[in-house]
Amino acid sequence: MALLRKVAVVEVPQWRGSGARTAERLREGARVVAELVEAATARAVGGAAQRVRVAVEDSDLGVTAARVRAAVDKVADDADGADGTLVVAVGGDCGVELEPVSAARRRYGDRLVVVWFDAHGDLNTPESSPSGAYHGMVLRALTGEGPEGLTAEEPLDPRRIVLAGVRDLDPPESAFVTDAGIRWVTMAETGTAEALLAAIEAAGGPDAAVYVHIDLDVLDPDVFLSVGCPTPGGMHPERLLSLVTAIGGRFEVAGLGLMEYEAGDPGSGSGGDRDVLAEVVGGVVAAVAGHPGRTVPR
Repeated sequence: MALLRKVAVVEVPQWRGSGARTAERLREGARVVAELVEAATARAVGGAAQRVRVAVEDSDLGVTAARVRAAVDKVADDADGADGTLVVAVGGDCGVELEPVSAARRRYGDRLVVVWFDAHGDLNTPESSPSGAYHGMVLRALTGEGPEGLTAEEPLDPRRIVLAGVRDLDPPESAFVTDAGIRWVTMAETGTAEALLAAIEAAGGPDAAVYVHIDLDVLDPDVFLSVGCPTPGGMHPERLLSLVTAIGGRFEVAGLGLMEYEAGDPGSGSGGDRDVLAEVVGGVVAAVAGHPGRTVPR
């Protein structure tokens, strides 16, 4: 029987890294998602999650990143190195992921593979970005290219990135994916988990440790609209959950990021998106905390 994992939630209500006009909704969204993670943890592992909220009142993304790093490091220290503890980063915009992924990179080294469930690649640079918004640059920043002070100290090898469900790349991002050797599992290939699991193993080997990033705009806007950049042609929740469950069953999960929920259910007066969100968060936490493939780094 798999060892159930402790869960630590790092809540980061950052919104200024987003280019969406409704980005301020991300602040409340982070709170809602953090609470759902806590509830899902209680169901999946039978214990309470540790929860840390990062203050982001100022607009300086560099200051926020430093605070996120301190919070993630503190969680690790409190857990005696975080062996067996799953750190869940809750945003906020995708720029939040700079430090949680960097922490996983420091901890796991070249074993780390980052699976990026997202409608977008987030692979722009300040020079190529149409919007200038950092949430569209953060994955590129993790490879070492980005705004000064907002790039990874230990760059992630692009060949250890797997895009999943991405369907809206700017031309410079497409060129970088090809030139840098990033693996891309298209929407057409996500009908089963076979292509995704093969891409992860090709990127990191059979002992890969996987950081699972989920921008909720990977979901189809016909079923979930509460994001700043809805993009047609996305996943249904059942498909996303089946893929994450497959990852958790095969590989050690090095961390989890849940990003870009804009609380308020725009376009829906029924609160239907909140139900979908609860289903997704509950299922994802159960998949990676309740039944991890491996629990202690080697």
